[in-house]
Amino acid sequence: MALVWRSFSLCFPLHHFSVPSKPISFIPQYPSSSSPFLNHRKPQPLTLFSCTCSSTSSSMETPPQGYRRNVGICLINSSKKIFSASRLDIPNAWQMPQGGIDDSEDPKVAALRELKEETGVSSAEIIAEVPFWLTYDFPPEVREKLKHQWGSDWKGQAQKWFLLKFTGKEEEINLLGDGTEKPEFGEWSWMTLEQIVELAVDFKKPVYKKVLEVFTPYLH
Repeated sequence: MALVWRSFSLCFPLHHFSVPSKPISFIPQYPSSSSPFLNHRKPQPLTLFSCTCSSTSSSMETPPQGYRRNVGICLINSSKKIFSASRLDIPNAWQMPQGGIDDSEDPKVAALRELKEETGVSSAEIIAEVPFWLTYDFPPEVREKLKHQWGSDWKGQAQKWFLLKFTGKEEEINLLGDGTEKPEFGEWSWMTLEQIVELAVDFKKPVYKKVLEVFTPYLH
């Protein structure tokens, strides 16, 4: 099946590529975010990282202490492919949308807000959620960087994950977001379950595997 893939720039409109065998990247202003389909490496062993599943009965339950509250968004299209985007600050690193939960904010509201802020998408409906918190620890260098960026020293992130169905047209997708936050992504694509895990940074892979395991009944 041909893979359809897109990119964005601040100077050029969205480009749509339909490639019969192997995707090609066209992003002249972001050379460091070159296509991982051309340059990705075989995933490394995950023995240094772990995923903790904290079972809860409500999305408003308190997450494990020391972890930043966060939402993750698994957005699927009518073909059951999953939305993923490449980070501007980490070459060849792709991820599903995610973001912090504000104080007293309902995680479901946070998921819809973050999706719009990061991708411009507002045409989506929540169809499922992971019924427990999933946590991952930051590698030391990432933790130190975020400590200065956020002004708080978090061990990692505790995430509530939601499965959303995209109900709009692809022209709605805009990696400049809704203009309220600095853009985080350079390219986007609809991916298979295997690609989602393979192209994620190592310390997020265990969480991604668990999320997709829970959502598997909705992805076939």
